[in-house]
Amino acid sequence: MKKKWGFLTVCLLLTTVVLAACGQNNNNSGAASSADTGSGNASTAPASTDTGASGGTLIVGMSADFPPYEFHIKGSDGNDQIVGFDVDIANEIAKDMNKTVEIKDMQFSSLLNELSSGRVDLVISGLSPTKERAEQVDLSNVYYKAEQAVVVQSDDKDKYATMESLEGKAIGVQTGSIQEEVAKGIKGAKLTSLGKISDIVMQLKSGRVDAAIIEGPVADSYVKNVQGLAITAAKPVTEDDGYVIGVKKGNTDLLNQVNATLDRLQQANMIDQFVTKANELADQQSQ
Repeated sequence: MKKKWGFLTVCLLLTTVVLAACGQNNNNSGAASSADTGSGNASTAPASTDTGASGGTLIVGMSADFPPYEFHIKGSDGNDQIVGFDVDIANEIAKDMNKTVEIKDMQFSSLLNELSSGRVDLVISGLSPTKERAEQVDLSNVYYKAEQAVVVQSDDKDKYATMESLEGKAIGVQTGSIQEEVAKGIKGAKLTSLGKISDIVMQLKSGRVDAAIIEGPVADSYVKNVQGLAITAAKPVTEDDGYVIGVKKGNTDLLNQVNATLDRLQQANMIDQFVTKANELADQQSQ
């Protein structure tokens, strides 16, 4: 029988996130060249925009608290790793460019600024193609689609079964996310916007918010692994269709390479395989 993540485990996860955030402020971050390799230190130098075949490093910005997209695990060697299906996609893009991947792990709200400033080459982190984002950076073709979910404490599952039932309630969302925009449209809602999903879950578990709006597969992962949470029947609706990869504005060569890789992966049904593997890895963390 699988064990559930307890409240203490969530607290430990929060502590890890805080320590990681401190490291990010010092320009250190986890890095992985594949989903099965260990992590290292990210470079503080500007990202390379060379799309040639001469080798080198592709620096990818992620917010690695987003299972099954990207998340931390302890590898067989005991070292921290960042894994997930966004990591697998990043590795495939780098492979097509004869490069290796270096991941910069940071808060979601910082990703596009890092991309625009040239400190990362790509952003792959469950990014929705909003009009505002398209004005700031170039966006790839859609590579994955998923619904949004409302997560509550288990005893409140029936209480918050509609979007109307969330009116006037305290709602936790990730800063800068499409879920934050959804929550802003709920009448009278009191938003708590935080940088990390794990922080939002802590707020929910402690009763500081009544509900959280989280992307579907991510919500599934937390509900499976954190005891006392449930997904309600409420269905948040967004205008955005699927998830894309961000590239610095005007870097057409890199954008074309990203889209070519995504086309190859979709034709081979490899993205669905990556999603399945990532969900299995996330589920193993609770065993």
